[in-house]
Amino acid sequence: MSYVVASAIKDYLKKQGMMTAGEFPEAASAHLEAALKEAAKRAKDNGRVTVRPYDL
Repeated sequence: MSYVVASAIKDYLKKQGMMTAGEFPEAASAHLEAALKEAAKRAKDNGRVTVRPYDL
């Protein structure tokens, strides 16, 4: 499952004067998934069911 919009990533990086490798969006999605997993764990460890920005 992808958590990112590949075209949005490509558009953003293009505006930065960069090109995007074909597998970059998949890697970005995996990175985001790991961050979300850690944020959920932090919230649970603090007795909450709501993930807040500072959990990132």
